[in-house]
Amino acid sequence: MPSGFVDVHAHFVTDSYVRQATAAGHGRPDGMATWPVWSPKAHLDLMDQHGIATALLSLSSPGVHFGDDAAARRLARQVNEYAATLGRDHPGRFGSFAILPLPDVDGALDEIAYAFDHLGVDGVTLMTNAGGVYLGDPRLEPLFAELDRRHAVVVLHPTTAPGWEQTALGRPAAMVEYIFDTARTVADLLMAGVLDRHRDLRVIVPHGGGALPILADRINEFTKLFLPPHQSAPTDAVQQLSRLHYDIAGTAFPRQIPALLGLVDPDRLLFGSDYCWTPPPVVDTHIGAIDAAEIPLAGSTWRTLTTANAHRLFPRLAPPPQGEHP
Repeated sequence: MPSGFVDVHAHFVTDSYVRQATAAGHGRPDGMATWPVWSPKAHLDLMDQHGIATALLSLSSPGVHFGDDAAARRLARQVNEYAATLGRDHPGRFGSFAILPLPDVDGALDEIAYAFDHLGVDGVTLMTNAGGVYLGDPRLEPLFAELDRRHAVVVLHPTTAPGWEQTALGRPAAMVEYIFDTARTVADLLMAGVLDRHRDLRVIVPHGGGALPILADRINEFTKLFLPPHQSAPTDAVQQLSRLHYDIAGTAFPRQIPALLGLVDPDRLLFGSDYCWTPPPVVDTHIGAIDAAEIPLAGSTWRTLTTANAHRLFPRLAPPPQGEHP
């Protein structure tokens, strides 16, 4: 099909995964009423309806670790292999980001090697925390060192924080808690120096950066106020945030994107549908808002801009130069 949207924020579930997550106590995942229904055919139909050329599939919250390292390793391998099979069965239409069995770091390192070297994944997905272990935690340093060595694309995805039931006030965590847990873990990465040490990581922050566009200057100030005594000349946090990539899944228009564009250049923005957790009628509404929104670049649309940005980040998805054949 002709070049179209590359969806970097697209989800899948399998019957086996839902059964195992439900058995582990996630019958109402993150406060949602139920699990979504998903199939490759339904996903492809939605993609064709909206001009989405390729969806890079990832597992959403609550991830795969439900308290047992060995079980989490098995489940991660199972869903990663399934997603890779979809890519082989539907070439050009599906790619995937591997899920890792964090906070089991050894298991995560094994899965990184298998996912990249045998499955050919497009990157990895990291939940914003793993049982309360946030991404700046020193225990995760070997993980980021390996991902940095591989120049990996790292897609962040929010999940619930410990005690979220109290702070969510009876509402689904996806409404507000997700947005702030995204900001919390990115702030942790900044203050722990992870993004500064590992500059070959290519990080995608979801949902327009969550609360980061509003909090960026405040975070920048605090990173300097609370700098460890042995550390000097910190890299500006706003500058570090400007190097990241951001998907525009969710209600990015009309208010969030102008704030985000005060933090990053347009070449850092990527399309995301958030299907299947976002139901088709809401995907319709979000894409309609994207198509109707003004764009700060003459001669571009949000479709052409985000697609060109994705092709730079994922060169294998770019169409061959005119006159050449794949």
